[in-house]
Amino acid sequence: MSQVLQSFIGGHWIGQQGAQALRSAINGQTVAQTHAEAIDFGDAVHYARTVGLPNLLKLDFQERAQRLKALAKYLGEHKEQLYAISAHTGATRADSWVDIEGGAGTLFAYSSMGSNELPSGNLIHEGPAFPLGKKGGFAGTHILVPRGGIAVHINAFNFPIWGLLEKFAPSFLAGMPCIGKPASSTSYLTEAMVRLVEQSGILPAGSLQLVIGSTGDLLDRLNGQDVVTFTGSADTAAMLRVHPHVVKHSIPFNAEADSLNCAILAPDVTPDDEEFDLFVKEVAREMTVKAGQKCTAIRRAIVPRQHLDAVAEKLKARLAKVVVGDPSVEGVKMGALASHAQQVDVAERVALLRQSAELVFGGGTDFKPVGEGVGNGAFFQPTLLLCHKPLHTDSVHDVEAFGPVSTLMPYDGIDEALQLAARGQGSLVGTLVTKDPQTAARVIPVAAALHGRLHILDREAAVESTGHGSPLPPLKHGGPGRAGGGEELGGIRAVKHLMQRTALQGSPTMIAAVTGEYMRGAKLIETEVHPFRRHFEDLQIGESLLTHRRTVSEADIVMFGGLSGDYFYMHFDEIAAKDSPFGKRIAHGYFVLSAAAGLFVSPAPGPVLANYGLDTLRFVKPVGIGDSIQARLTAKRKIDRHKKDANGVGQGVVAWDVEVINQLGEVVASYDILTLVAKRA
Repeated sequence: MSQVLQSFIGGHWIGQQGAQALRSAINGQTVAQTHAEAIDFGDAVHYARTVGLPNLLKLDFQERAQRLKALAKYLGEHKEQLYAISAHTGATRADSWVDIEGGAGTLFAYSSMGSNELPSGNLIHEGPAFPLGKKGGFAGTHILVPRGGIAVHINAFNFPIWGLLEKFAPSFLAGMPCIGKPASSTSYLTEAMVRLVEQSGILPAGSLQLVIGSTGDLLDRLNGQDVVTFTGSADTAAMLRVHPHVVKHSIPFNAEADSLNCAILAPDVTPDDEEFDLFVKEVAREMTVKAGQKCTAIRRAIVPRQHLDAVAEKLKARLAKVVVGDPSVEGVKMGALASHAQQVDVAERVALLRQSAELVFGGGTDFKPVGEGVGNGAFFQPTLLLCHKPLHTDSVHDVEAFGPVSTLMPYDGIDEALQLAARGQGSLVGTLVTKDPQTAARVIPVAAALHGRLHILDREAAVESTGHGSPLPPLKHGGPGRAGGGEELGGIRAVKHLMQRTALQGSPTMIAAVTGEYMRGAKLIETEVHPFRRHFEDLQIGESLLTHRRTVSEADIVMFGGLSGDYFYMHFDEIAAKDSPFGKRIAHGYFVLSAAAGLFVSPAPGPVLANYGLDTLRFVKPVGIGDSIQARLTAKRKIDRHKKDANGVGQGVVAWDVEVINQLGEVVASYDILTLVAKRA
C-alpha cells in the first residue's frame, strides 16, 4: 500500500485518507498519494503570523544565518534518504545531485552571505546617510526592515527540493515564515525533505509549513505585507498574477516562468575550433540533464547557416550515445520525465513543433529505454528538430516542449541571430559561444535587454563554467517578458527584495540611534578610555577619540617614498608639482593613511585583535609639506557573528569611522576600518 503524503500545517502533520495517486516515473507504480483532507488555510496563515513570525524575529540576521548552515549540514548528513526517493522522479544520480545537494548548497551559500554581509539585529541600514540641509542638523538615508508578513512559495515539479530551498533561504534570512506548495507530481520528495527539516529541530516553530495538494483559498487570506512567488509555466504565472485578491491588496508577486532559452553559435567559430565542440556539448547536455526538464534548458540552438549541417551531425552523434532508461542501471545517462502527464504533454508539443520543423534525431518507433519494468515509465527520447525558416515561423518561438527537445535554427549574420533570440519574448538565460571578445561586446548589450542571465562560453571559461542551465546563489535568477519578469537568488539582493525599504529623515543623532550606525554629525561619546581598550560588549556606537596633531615634513615624504618605492613626481619633483593642479609637492595619500593610524592606534595589547580591511577610502584634499593632520576615530557599527577563536574567546566585528582633517579643519581623508574585537573572557 502506498504512502499517503501529509501536509505540515500549524505545527502538525495532517492527512490520512488517500486521494490522487502519484506514480513512479520509472515503472509507473504508485509511489504515494496526496491526502483527501481539506487544509484549514486560515489556521496555516494564523500560525505563520502568530507563531512563525515572532519566533523568527527573536533571532537576528546572524543567528538565522547560523540556523541555515546547521540545516544544510543536517540535510547533507541525511541526503541518501532523499536520493532513494528522488529516483522515482526519473532523475539520475547526477540530476538528483543538482536538486538535493544543490538545495543544501544554496542554504550554505545564504548562510555565508548572511554572516558576511548582514548586520546584527533585524534592520539593515542601506546607506550612506547624507545631509538634507546646510547646517548638518537634518539628514536622510534608507533602511530595510522585515515586512512582518509571510511568504507563499508555489513551486514546479522539476526541482522538488532545490526549488523550495532556494526561495526559503532568503525568506528565512529576511525574517519571513514560509508556506511551501510543491507541484503534486513530485511532492513526495519535497515532503520527505520537509520531514527531515522538522525532525532536525533546527528551525524555530512556524518557520516552514508544507501544503500537499491544492492551495485552496490560501491566496485570499494574504495581505500587503505578504509575498507570493511562483515557478512554473508562463500561463499559470499569468493567471496567478491577476488573482483578484493579489491585485486588490498589492501583494508582491514574483514569477519565474519557463522560457524558450537560446544558445547562439557565433559566426567567428568554425568546426575546427574547440568552441564548436563546446557548443554541441552544451546543447546536448541541456537536452538531457533532468531529461530536459529545466526552466533554463536550451530550447533554440541558433547557428550560422554555413555550419548547420556540421552542428546537426555532431549533435546527432552525441545524442545517439545517450543511454536512456532506469537510472539504477549502470551506464544510463538520462532518466524519465517526472510524470506520465508530462510525457503526454511533451509528445503533444513535439507534434505541434513538427508541423513547421523537421525531425533530425529522435521520435523513432524503435526507442526502448533500458531497464526492467520500464515499459510503464514516463520516458521520452531526446529529440532534435530543425526549422529552416525560423524568422518566418512562429511556433518554434512560442511552443515549448518541456523535455529533452531542442530546435536548430540557422541564421545569416549576427544581427539575424539577435532577432531570433529576441523572438523568445524574454528568457531566463542565453548562451553565446564565441572566441572573439569583440563579438561578445557587440552581442551581449543587445541580448541583455531580453535575458535575465547571459553566459559567454569559450575555451577559457569552459574550464570552470557551471554551464548554461545552472542558476547560482550569488547571481539573480529570473528574466523579463515571457520568463516572468521576476528575480530570485542574486545573493543578498534576494533577501533585501523580501524586506520593506523605507526612507528615513531626521537629525544625524536620531538616524544613528535608529540604524545602530554612527553617521557624521551625530552626538559623540568621548570618555577617558581609548575606544580600542573597550571589549566588544562594552563599546558603544558613537564612542570617539580625537587625536593629537602631526605636522607633515619633507623628511616624512622622502622616507615614505624610500620605504614604499613610490617616487611619483607629485611627491618629489618641485618644478613639475608647481605646474600641477595642486601647485605644490604633496604627501602620499597612503602616508596620510599610515600617519593617521599612528595617531589613533593604542599600541599595547588589548581587545582589538586585528585590522582586516578598509572601506570607502577617499583622499579628499591634498596634504602638503608643513600641513598638520589630526584624526577622529569613532565606533561606527558593530556586528556580532557569534564566533569564537581557538581558545573559546568570543569576538565581533567593529567598523570605525575615520576622518582625517588638516589645520584648517578641512577633511583630507575619509574611510572605515574593519577590526576584530575580543569579547570579555
